[in-house]
Amino acid sequence: MPTIHLLIKGIVQGVYYRASAKEQADRLHLTGWVRNTPEGYVEITATGEAAALDKFIAWCRQGPSRAIVSEVESRPLPETRFEDFAIRRG
Repeated sequence: MPTIHLLIKGIVQGVYYRASAKEQADRLHLTGWVRNTPEGYVEITATGEAAALDKFIAWCRQGPSRAIVSEVESRPLPETRFEDFAIRRG
């Protein structure tokens, strides 16, 4: 299954972004992880069906209601297997 790396920029920390991303990933049956970066971004690696990843990326461009997303950088990664979708400490 495809794996992607996302870097979400904007007002994305302290607005429930990581927890909301986990909820979305779980709903879409994605595995991987999400964490805050020291630069104030949110970083995500996700694996799943291509259609589910497309929906997830679309959600990431909006985020939860308090987030203001200015940019989402996306790049493919080699296929990676994860057991679940986890929130990691930055």
